[in-house]
Amino acid sequence: MNVFNEKNPESLKIHDKFMKAAISQAELSLKSSDVPVGAVIVKEGKIIGRGFNTRELSGDGTAHAEINAIREACKSIGVWRLYGCTIYVTLEPCPMCMGAIVNSRISKVVFGAKDPKAGACGSVIDFNSYPLNHKPEIIGGVEAEKCSRLLSDFFEKRRKTRKAK
Repeated sequence: MNVFNEKNPESLKIHDKFMKAAISQAELSLKSSDVPVGAVIVKEGKIIGRGFNTRELSGDGTAHAEINAIREACKSIGVWRLYGCTIYVTLEPCPMCMGAIVNSRISKVVFGAKDPKAGACGSVIDFNSYPLNHKPEIIGGVEAEKCSRLLSDFFEKRRKTRKAK
């Protein structure tokens, strides 16, 4: 995994712009008490898929932000192969989501916060270390502080609510 330390100001602006769009998606999760994780998929500078965590809302354990964004992106361009696309996600993808990313042939994964409990881009396991048929480029740490704060605020509030009961 590459740790984000981009020196090119144009690349920096692009990564920040799309990660902010993913953060906006994550904030939508809060309306349904879902863990705030958001994702956008970009092709040729245009967002073609958006998603946020809807597990609580839908009652579907597979309704992660990445899966929702992949489904929308595939519908948007009419194919399941997302070659040349970048997924921006606020939290390091889990194994299920990395499997979907590999299977949909997304070229690059850019994430914000590391996930020390389920991260599959190097925190717990590294999908790119397996002999799979596709290996996306991985960049971690983009807007990491904002992404981490969104998650820690959510869980802090959840703990306080549970203690109050």
